[in-house]
Amino acid sequence: MSAWKSLFGSCLTESCRLFGGIYKISKGWLCLLLILTFQTMIIGKASAQSSGSEDENLQLANEYYSQAEFDKARILYEELAGNTRIIPLIHNNYFEILLNQQDYKAAQSYLKKTQRYYPDNIRYEIDEGEIIRRKESEEKAREYWSGLIDAYEGNQQYLRILAQNFIDRNLLKLAEQAFLSARTNTPAPGAYSLELATVYRLQGNKQKMVEEYLTFAKSRPENIDYVQNVMQAVMDEEDLDDLETYLLDRVQDNPEEGAYSEMLVWVALQKKDFYGAFIQSRAMDKRFGTQGVNSMKIGRISLENKEYETAVKVFDYLSREYPDGPYYQLAGRMRIHSREELVKNSYPVDTVEVRALVNDYRELIDRLGLSNQSLEAMRSKALLHAFYLDEPQIAEDLLKTIIATPRADSKIVSKSKIDLGDIYLLTGQPWESTLLYSQAEKAEKDDPIGYEAKLKNAKLNYYEGNFQLAQEHLDILKQATTRDIANDAMDLSLTIKDNTLLDTTDAAMQQFARVELMLFRNKPQMAMDTLNAMLEKYEGHSLTDEIWFLQADILRKLGQFQQAIDILEQIEIKFPKDILGDNAMYTKGLIYQEDLKDEEVAMGIFRDFLIRYPGSIFSADARKRFRLLRGDMVN
Repeated sequence: MSAWKSLFGSCLTESCRLFGGIYKISKGWLCLLLILTFQTMIIGKASAQSSGSEDENLQLANEYYSQAEFDKARILYEELAGNTRIIPLIHNNYFEILLNQQDYKAAQSYLKKTQRYYPDNIRYEIDEGEIIRRKESEEKAREYWSGLIDAYEGNQQYLRILAQNFIDRNLLKLAEQAFLSARTNTPAPGAYSLELATVYRLQGNKQKMVEEYLTFAKSRPENIDYVQNVMQAVMDEEDLDDLETYLLDRVQDNPEEGAYSEMLVWVALQKKDFYGAFIQSRAMDKRFGTQGVNSMKIGRISLENKEYETAVKVFDYLSREYPDGPYYQLAGRMRIHSREELVKNSYPVDTVEVRALVNDYRELIDRLGLSNQSLEAMRSKALLHAFYLDEPQIAEDLLKTIIATPRADSKIVSKSKIDLGDIYLLTGQPWESTLLYSQAEKAEKDDPIGYEAKLKNAKLNYYEGNFQLAQEHLDILKQATTRDIANDAMDLSLTIKDNTLLDTTDAAMQQFARVELMLFRNKPQMAMDTLNAMLEKYEGHSLTDEIWFLQADILRKLGQFQQAIDILEQIEIKFPKDILGDNAMYTKGLIYQEDLKDEEVAMGIFRDFLIRYPGSIFSADARKRFRLLRGDMVN
């Protein structure tokens, strides 16, 4: 009673505040206004109390549901269902409880009431099919849902909602039916292709998935990147073979449809069939008159992936077929560069070929005159003189010319400083080397060139046995954004850690580092003799597999292939699980394929490699080589 008095008092006070300033008002009207104000405040307070109570009950009901106390939750949900505002918040849990308790009559009654409150929400109509499925059969429920699709034919919004609900319930055939119905009633090309592709992917129907993704790609050119990203995630190697066959048929039937050709190039690159990608790109350039744009892209990709023979073929083609094209000069430079990489990676290196490359670079420089393009050619020429023709002075003079060239690109200057630092290291001037590396690092901070300069300084410290200082540089470089730099830093860091942990004197590691410096200075025989002495002096040392692997590398570059294979097999036998186990077997396969030209033996090695080391970083390339040797791919 006291609460009511308090409430009345507050009402009276509020009324006096509102109407106390009005003098000409009758006593009766004042009483009526007081009563109305009183009622309004009572209703408002009661409503607030009711709302607070509902929120508490909703929270409690959800808690009961989460704890599987469904009877308690149902009581609260039934009470809350009386408020239409609350229904969307309780529907999922409450409806599921009714179905699980097999109270289909209550579920049907609840849905009918809900549909009266929300006549435009098709979701509650879809839920009626769930009652039919639980109460009667899956078949009848599907008939009901199919009827809904027919009933809403032409209503794009409802058909989309239907399809999404069917996907959520794993009713993928019905989702497909809904999207196809929606497509039938829209003139837009490729309508719902992305949604249908998702449905087919969930069904495991990869052929139809591919068809829809390609329809999506054809609808707008910018869609093709998205399609390629999705396919890269969902398709395995066998799927790529099927996709390639499908695309070849489509290209023959629709030669003017660029999306099919682009996808064929993409498939070839995924399979690391770079020459196959070139064949398709070349056809695209001719078909669409793109002046070698597509072929140029494949040439660059081939070079980046160390597919030098393919790169040479691509750039030769561009230089020959498009003398007036936009890439003529660039293709000429890239052709020489690709040949250079091919020569440097064919063992033993043929100095006659190196001389021919030097002449090609000289002619190119003369033709281009002094420019940033010719300066790059001059850099390459300098390095050939220094590291392959034993002419460091010529190299030094060329690099100094680049560095002193007015208005030369800053990055070319920094690269040339790194190169000149290498030559000073080659000629025994490490202090000059570290000075130049540091200048390049400072000038190109946070750039791949700067990271390369820091790595050079780390290696210099490594060569000199300053392992702690080298590690400080390497720890920073492990986080480099350039993958190759980060990987090189990680490899050198692991080599140092693995082989100094138990050797408190670091004597063996220091000698091994000096051997690597000998190789940098192109003294393979001295390095080989030192490594043989180390095997005797440090028998059983953790460096043994690294020593053997380095010896195999030296022998391969000297053209002593069988001796290299013998050492690699020793690593396979004695260190199969160590870090160089897979590397040794993979390298042996390369020697048989590239140096000895014994394709049958190489194919067997790569096949066994894929079985023994399926998770190796060399697996993708080994698989590509195996398939190429087996005849699955043309190169």
